[in-house]
Amino acid sequence: MSGRAQTRSSSRKIPTQPSVQSQAITSTIPFRSRKIRKIASDSSVKGPSRCSLKSDTKAPRFKIAGLDETLILTKPDEEAETLAENSTRLLDVTSAVITAPLIKPLSTDGEIECSLQHLRDSDPLLRSVIDAFQPPSFDSSRSPFHALTKSIIYQQLSTKAGKCIYTRFISLFETEANINSKTILSLSAQQLREIGISGRKASYMHDLACKYEDGSLSDEMILRMDDERLLKKLTTVKGIGPWTVHMFMIFSLHRPDVLPVGDLGVRKGVKMLYKLNGLPDAVMMEKMCEKWKPYRSVGSWYMWRFVEAKGVLAPPLS
Repeated sequence: MSGRAQTRSSSRKIPTQPSVQSQAITSTIPFRSRKIRKIASDSSVKGPSRCSLKSDTKAPRFKIAGLDETLILTKPDEEAETLAENSTRLLDVTSAVITAPLIKPLSTDGEIECSLQHLRDSDPLLRSVIDAFQPPSFDSSRSPFHALTKSIIYQQLSTKAGKCIYTRFISLFETEANINSKTILSLSAQQLREIGISGRKASYMHDLACKYEDGSLSDEMILRMDDERLLKKLTTVKGIGPWTVHMFMIFSLHRPDVLPVGDLGVRKGVKMLYKLNGLPDAVMMEKMCEKWKPYRSVGSWYMWRFVEAKGVLAPPLS
């Protein structure tokens, strides 16, 4: 009995060094060492709450506390997202931080000249259009949030009507510098309707502001995302579709290689330039304008000028 007890006692001893066989059993999948991503959390906090349209709303905020060996995402104790939402948010934020446009914006010195030279060399038909007009200029000092808000206001309005409503909108803030997500959320839909902004557009503006407040979007993220990811991200905002994003990327972010395949003016210009029988669809637009890469934004700009001139080109500018 003593011998059997001794055997049982010894069998309960834990070896200080696991054998090779036990390692193979307990760890069947090899792992490479990698950077650790931590998500700070507090089990005592409550679940997520919807973004309110009231000015005193405190929506969850997320920020990057470090981006060297360890990436830590922090959030306030009073508001918390679920773990699954946090993981998705982490991927969005880190991707935005490390992803930057590879091509210089068109507002960079000398970039317009480079684009015109490329388009002249790659498309003889477009060369005649380029030579008939003054080169474009792309200047804008508005923040991405401000520019998107203005884009929503101008949707489906004439330039004159849009300018009138936008002027009234600015008067609510005293100056354009005061336009941000918090000040937008401080305005009710009724206040916005009183200056001519429809209830639907007011809901679009509030949705954009909410996404800024909860960390889904930020100016920094927008500036660092590539074109494809930016299109996907911004179209999650109510009322913002591909056309609005394309215009935003060209005229606010000055992205050089944007082809607004759904824009009627650009489609008409391509039809006239290449003497097509009908308006090209998105697939045909991509095919016909392939030679313009990586400056399709500039080629599109000339299509608008070409349509405005009704296809009649003035003598080349000296």
